[in-house]
Amino acid sequence: MSGFVIDLPESPSVAVAATQERFPVRRVFCVGRNYAAHAREMGNDPDREPPFFFTKPADAVVDSGAEIPYPPLTSNLHHEIELVVAIGKGGFRIGRDVALEHVWGYAVGIDLTRRDLQDEAKATRRPWDWSKGFDRSAPCGPLVRAEAWHKPTHGRIWLAVNGETRQDADLSELIWPVADIVAICSEGVELRPGDLIFTGTPAGVGPLQAGDRVAGGIDGLGEIELSIGQPKTGRAVGA
Repeated sequence: MSGFVIDLPESPSVAVAATQERFPVRRVFCVGRNYAAHAREMGNDPDREPPFFFTKPADAVVDSGAEIPYPPLTSNLHHEIELVVAIGKGGFRIGRDVALEHVWGYAVGIDLTRRDLQDEAKATRRPWDWSKGFDRSAPCGPLVRAEAWHKPTHGRIWLAVNGETRQDADLSELIWPVADIVAICSEGVELRPGDLIFTGTPAGVGPLQAGDRVAGGIDGLGEIELSIGQPKTGRAVGA
């Protein structure tokens, strides 16, 4: 007997590029307003704010190629292309000079956001959880090992919807680069192997509709693809 009163949930994981291996996901941290132009388009001043973090459930992660049903409770679903950092070596209060030694690999991810719920949460000073941490809200492409990709500080990052480019920037525009983000995050929590950090999105975020096809990438790292399906319908049995 396992000792558990229900079946153990499936362990969330991310594909590893060019292998059949998987990277287990423990936690997902996300950085807000880490590109100056995006901070400005959201009505904020990037020169005055230190980085801040929010989280998504580990099982919000889905692989590239997934069809994601248009989520409930929103009519304004937004895309946010991001560089994702996978932690392979844990630590607390990690120094910036050694922070990259704690990185197992990198991937291209998309932070899906129910923008109308986020705007309402901001206006009422309530948590963002319901706008950010919903089902399948963290699509993530295959991880590339850190030793195979040495450019977390520069390179084009882009996203297109139905072939039309919407986000187009460079990693050099990050206000807080990867080493800083890892170090600062580790001041608030002890990072552990399996943690993912979505490092923020550039300007150009915008709405998605059912039927849209989304593609994005980072030069030299890889790409991600997904499609937005129709909303789920019906009720649970007995509801």
